[in-house]
Amino acid sequence: MTGPAIKSVLFDLDGTLLDHRGAADAAIASWAAGRFPGHPRLAEVPALWAALEEPYLAMWRAGRCTVGEQRRLRLSALCAELDVPAPGDLDAAYGEFLVRYRRSCRAFPDAADAVAELAGFALGVLTNGGQRAQEAKVRAIGLEGKVGPVLTGEVLAGRFKPDPEAYTRAAAALGLAPQEVLLVGDDVVKDVTGPAATGMRSVWLDRLDAGGGPEGFPRITSLAGLAPLLRS
Repeated sequence: MTGPAIKSVLFDLDGTLLDHRGAADAAIASWAAGRFPGHPRLAEVPALWAALEEPYLAMWRAGRCTVGEQRRLRLSALCAELDVPAPGDLDAAYGEFLVRYRRSCRAFPDAADAVAELAGFALGVLTNGGQRAQEAKVRAIGLEGKVGPVLTGEVLAGRFKPDPEAYTRAAAALGLAPQEVLLVGDDVVKDVTGPAATGMRSVWLDRLDAGGGPEGFPRITSLAGLAPLLRS
C-alpha cells in the first residue's frame, strides 16, 4: 500500500469482527416465536427486523430520538407490521431481545487470528452504535483488551461514519493523522469511500465475494487477507 506508513488499523464492528446479522436474526426469531407462537409470518421476522434497523438507528444518530426511544419505536413498528399488539412494557420486551442477542453474538472465525497478526499496530474499533452497547459486543465476542479502544459517535463529539469528522477524530483519539490509519470494514460508504475524503486509507471486506465495489480500493474476502495486504 502506498503513502505514509500505516501505524494503526481501525476495524468496523458489525459485519467485520462480529456476525451481527446472524446474532440479530437468531435473537429476534427466538423472541418473536416466544411472544407470538404460531404466527403465520414468523419466518419473515428476521428480514422485517433487519429492514427496520437502519432507519431507526439513523433517527438516533441524527439526534431525533434517544437510544431507548429508537428501540421502542423499532419494536412497535415490527409489531405493527405483524399486526399484533405491541408489548405493554417495550423496554422490558427489548431487554428480552437483547439478552438473546448477546447470547448469539459470535466473532467471525477469522477475526481473532487477524487481530493477533497485527501486533505492532495500534488497533481500535470505529463503529456507529451506542458506546455501552458496542463495548458489550466486543466483550461478548472475546476481543476486549485485544482490539484497542472502541470509538463511537458518543465519544467522537456526536460524529458518526460517514461524516469526515468521525474519521479525523478517531485518528486523533489514537494520536495519529488520518493518513497513518487504515480502516477495514464491510460497508462501502461508511468504511471505504467515506474515510478517503480525509486521507485515511481503507480496505473493503467483501465477505460475500460480491465484487462490484469502488475502484482503487483494496478488497479482501476474509480478514485472513489483511496482514498479507499490509505486508505488501
